[in-house]
Amino acid sequence: MSSTKKNIRNLSLFALTWPIFIEIMLHMIMGNADTLMLSQYSDDAVAAVGVANQILMFVIVMFGFIATGTSVLVAQFLGADQEIESGKVAVVSIAANLVLGILLGIFLIFAGPKVLLAMGLPEALLPQASMYLMIVGGFSFLQSVFMTIGAILRSYQFTKDVMYITIGMNILNILGNYLFIFGALGFPVLGVTGVAISTVVSRIIGLLVICFILHKRIKNNLPFSFLFKRFPKRQLRDLLKIGIPSAGEQLFYNGSQLIITYFILKIGAEALTTKVYAQNIIMFALLFGIAIGQGTQIIVGYQIGAQQIEAAYKRCIRSLKMAIVVSILLSGIFYLVSNPILHIFTDDKEIVALGSLLILLNIILEPGRSFNLVVINCLRAAGDVKYPVYLAVLSMWGISIPVAYFFGIYLEWGLVGIWMGMIADEWLRGFLMLMRWKGGKWRQMAFVQSKKEESALSS
Repeated sequence: MSSTKKNIRNLSLFALTWPIFIEIMLHMIMGNADTLMLSQYSDDAVAAVGVANQILMFVIVMFGFIATGTSVLVAQFLGADQEIESGKVAVVSIAANLVLGILLGIFLIFAGPKVLLAMGLPEALLPQASMYLMIVGGFSFLQSVFMTIGAILRSYQFTKDVMYITIGMNILNILGNYLFIFGALGFPVLGVTGVAISTVVSRIIGLLVICFILHKRIKNNLPFSFLFKRFPKRQLRDLLKIGIPSAGEQLFYNGSQLIITYFILKIGAEALTTKVYAQNIIMFALLFGIAIGQGTQIIVGYQIGAQQIEAAYKRCIRSLKMAIVVSILLSGIFYLVSNPILHIFTDDKEIVALGSLLILLNIILEPGRSFNLVVINCLRAAGDVKYPVYLAVLSMWGISIPVAYFFGIYLEWGLVGIWMGMIADEWLRGFLMLMRWKGGKWRQMAFVQSKKEESALSS
């Protein structure tokens, strides 16, 4: 029995998930640290960085279509005991996302301010938002390569390594924020610019470390020389075949969030600040669902590659039940402590009151979101990558945006109406995703199956 087959049997959801949980939590803490520290500097700075990050999240989705394809393919190939193919996919994905990161970075440097204005950002916030977007966005290739290597390491089950590196990056980022925002140790007070510099420096160091870990952990399975022998047409095609539809769902989500941010800007700067504060707290309720979804995707990918179809089906359902229960509990806890937490960010009573109400609505929102976080990852791991995109168009753009506009803008319910649109989207989409999984069409969509068929035909 090969080492890969043994690893499939030994895959533990908890062992895979808790490092992912901590890693994602630390990424969110990094964002919250930026917000918390900037809130001591200026509420306008918080709003400016919040809008700029909406664009950066959109860019990260572009990197995600390679990273996501990498996760699915590497896991399925390892499950099928095809380690040479998994290594080829890994090196091609690193090179592809590096090129993409450089191109998007150049675009953000030159077009960033125009994009911010097109979103309706108030001119008073433009200088700070533009500076942040050009600095952080200009070095987008750091994030693109880091994401890809992280996806590779997780698929090889080295989730702890990525977690430790993320811990280090967070420490460096918070230290840099402290130096540049508060002028400690004689450093200049740079505000938003300082936060951007701190983010880039921490990412540079993190990328150097994760490259070293990649070389140390799986150097014998990463044939970088393969890139120089001939153009990797087949590997790149396979990555895009899975990655583009997979990222399409997230792309439409982030696109809808940009539209919703535009609605919120129409409501006013105070509403935008409230949304940023509330979502920074709410995001922690997402942690468990995101981690469970990613951990389950790795396991299901291995199981699909090894033809353990029924085990994959049951794994998804168990993970979904777990995610729903914990998301409700966490949302309730965060609502109970929402007032004191919001007071850490601001003393504005109206922002605190409205923020608490949004967090209360999150108790309804999160269970629906759990369906999507878990089941979509399972469908993706099984090769069923197009259906989530179709539903994204139907639900996000056909339900979320119209409902948010109707209640939030037309009826003037403000952020409460915006949240109603998001609740409607998550529950409708989540229910249809579960029906898709139970329907079983994904059982015949495994990518590795097609590769075996090709090998049989060529022989």
